[in-house]
Formats: sequence, C-alpha cells, structure tokens
Amino acid sequence: MQAVIFDWGGTLTPWHTVDHEAIWSELCTAHFGTLAAAGLAAAIIAAEEELWQVARQQHMSATLEDLFARAGVTPAAEFLADYFDAWAPHTFTDPQAADLLRELRTRQIRVGVLSNTLWPRAWHEQIFARDGVFELIDGAVYSSELGVTKPHQKAFRAAMAAVGVTDAGACVFVGDRLYDDIYGAHGAGMRTVHVPHSAVPHFGGAKPDAVIQALAELTEVIDTW
Repeated sequence: MQAVIFDWGGTLTPWHTVDHEAIWSELCTAHFGTLAAAGLAAAIIAAEEELWQVARQQHMSATLEDLFARAGVTPAAEFLADYFDAWAPHTFTDPQAADLLRELRTRQIRVGVLSNTLWPRAWHEQIFARDGVFELIDGAVYSSELGVTKPHQKAFRAAMAAVGVTDAGACVFVGDRLYDDIYGAHGAGMRTVHVPHSAVPHFGGAKPDAVIQALAELTEVIDTW
C-alpha cells in the first residue's frame, strides 16, 4: 500500500444529520430580516438541492458562488462567516483520525483526502488545522475546484496525483457512501473500505473490500493486505 485516501464528511468527520433548512433560515433571518428570510432561505435551499442533483446525476461539481448565483442571493462576508460557524458542530474531525494518520505515516503510506463539496479549499484546511491534522495530510482534492464529483474517475485520478501515486492498485479509498466512494474508487482500480454510518440510500452495485466501524480498525485491514 502506497496511499490511503479518505472521504471527508461521514468518514474523517463522523456522520451527522444536518438540518440544512434550519441553518439557512436562521442565517437569512439574522442577516436579511424576518420579512425577506423565508423567501431567500427557500431559494437557497432549492438551489442547493438542484446543484447536488446535478452532482448525483451528471457528476458535475459546483461552488458556493454557483449556489448563491442560482439562488439570486448576494452574501456579505459576515453572512459567509456565520454560515461557516453554523456548521462547526458538524465538522469536527473524528478523535481517532490523528493517531491513525500518524500511524500511516510511520508506515510510509501517504494520506489523501477527496471530498465532494461546495466549499472552498481554505475552509477545509481551516477545519483540519483547527483539529490538528492538517500537517498529516499529504494531498487533498475538493470537487469545488475540480469540475467533477465522485464517482467520476477524474476525481480519483486527481486524488492519486495529489499524493504522488500512480498505481491505483496500491491505493485504498475509505468512505461512507457506497455509490460515490466505494463504487467510484473500485472503478478507478483502488481497494475500498466502507464506513457504514451515513444515512444515504443503499447502492447495491458496490461491494467494499472491507468494512470498518471505526477509523482505528483501518490499520488491521491494511495489515491483511
């Protein structure tokens, strides 16, 4: 094994059920006032669902700028800062992650991240720095910069390039989504490990090479390979 590449939300960060409507409604009320809030929040929620539908069906990525343009909303810097803060309870890195990433490094296994996200790179790096794991990641790829989303093969090839590995068979992908992560990584030629904690719909077309209930179990799986 030369590299382990992780999904972010639901994998390096434990799965959380997030009330997107409540987050957008509270933000719009705070920044645009009660009268305008309902309409603006509804427009953002609808635009967000449309963009994720495009990602699911066409594997095309988008950014926060695309989201707000589609919704017809011009957010101030304070609005964006409060949006990021509202997500803080759902972004904390798994407590087992740091020790795992250090152990992988002692084995000279490179560590990567590949995430489907609307967010900019800087936000993800801020989260990793806050949680003390930023320096343990050798390369990261975010769909907001890439133009495509998992399970598109371009996303997995980009993640391999980010960690400097060319042999897909020497890579392990760890993720919580059977379609985006497991199916996509298998298609790219990687071995796959499923963390089955998310509430996304089941996808019968993917069978992981291994299943773990906690990140700390990953090294035992790698040892068997």
